[in-house]
Amino acid sequence: MMGKKYYIALDDFERRVVVNCMNEMRNRLITDGKYTDAVDDILLKIIDAKTKKFKVINNQGQP
Repeated sequence: MMGKKYYIALDDFERRVVVNCMNEMRNRLITDGKYTDAVDDILLKIIDAKTKKFKVINNQGQP
């Protein structure tokens, strides 16, 4: 059963930071001799994610 899907907006810098952090976590798990399956799946999703242009409308403070 599929759970909820979440979408986040990242610019290029933020995406690189997330990929770098996930890779560091993966390396740490490998060093500790633990399984990396979950981290691998997430890392691949982030790397293979499609880009989409969109406009953010901020209505805070508007009635």
